[in-house]
Amino acid sequence: MSATAARFAAEADPQVHRFLDYLRVERNASPHTLAAYASDIGQCAALIWGADKKPPWPWSALDVYGARRFVIEFQKRKMAPATAGRKLSGLRMFYRFLEREEQVSHNPFSGLRAPKRNSPLPEILSVQDVTALLAAPARALRAREERRDKPPTQFERYAAARDTALLETLYSSGARLSEIVALRRSDADMLSGIVKVRGKGKKERLCPLGRPAGDALTALFEAEEAWRGRTPGARENGPIFRNKHGGALTPRSAERMMKQRLMEAGLNANLSPHALRHSFATHLLDRGADLRSVQELLGHASLSTTQIYTHVSIERLKQAYEDAHPRA
Repeated sequence: MSATAARFAAEADPQVHRFLDYLRVERNASPHTLAAYASDIGQCAALIWGADKKPPWPWSALDVYGARRFVIEFQKRKMAPATAGRKLSGLRMFYRFLEREEQVSHNPFSGLRAPKRNSPLPEILSVQDVTALLAAPARALRAREERRDKPPTQFERYAAARDTALLETLYSSGARLSEIVALRRSDADMLSGIVKVRGKGKKERLCPLGRPAGDALTALFEAEEAWRGRTPGARENGPIFRNKHGGALTPRSAERMMKQRLMEAGLNANLSPHALRHSFATHLLDRGADLRSVQELLGHASLSTTQIYTHVSIERLKQAYEDAHPRA
């Protein structure tokens, strides 16, 4: 059963519906989180009772052997350990909810362990690579001007300014792509050099903007006025990063843009925008920032999540040692 079909089937189950309401109201879960939980629960029901079995499902009848079947299915499908762990965690939480509601007498997932996670180090860009990437939109615009008989359109100029500002803001703030493309004009305090982002669980945090990012945003706003004119309310209410129709740029469009800019800069085009977040954290630690401060800047709930970047820094030091020491 596809993830979408499993989600819709699960949402029709009364117990699942109540669980999702609990997550939405009491845990302030995002729509993306709710969809993931519903999909995982629906896939579990399809595996245990068959895809043809319609809700409501007999949750109290599921025993530990059935729960183990669900976990074993992860291994058969060669699912990533992180994904398998998320699915197991979701089912465990769902059954804890059913226990509190006195709908089941036991939690068949409580004693099961998630597959062991591999911990690959995040891919990052060097400072020189970041500099090349940030310069790519303006360089591509200049090359386009030289190749054409007629000058670039106002939107093409805007797009170059937008891409520069988006990449600068990602690297300067360390925020997630979804947090940056969702920014409105009112979220950016240009005087203080701060943007307000809304992260996971709808938690708000303030992210600093370096001077180059602030300058890039100022240039972006000027390019927008040249392209669209002085639209009422744009400075307060409009999205900062717009598509060619004037609406907010989507994360998927931003990912495609970065792939293009990486190719223009001669870098690995398979890197995602998250590589700039990884690079932000690693470069701060490389230059002496303390782990707690980096945790706050990244919006991590747990310090252990941030500690992966200390390993990146150590690996970089080891590589430098091996390259330079005569008896490494």
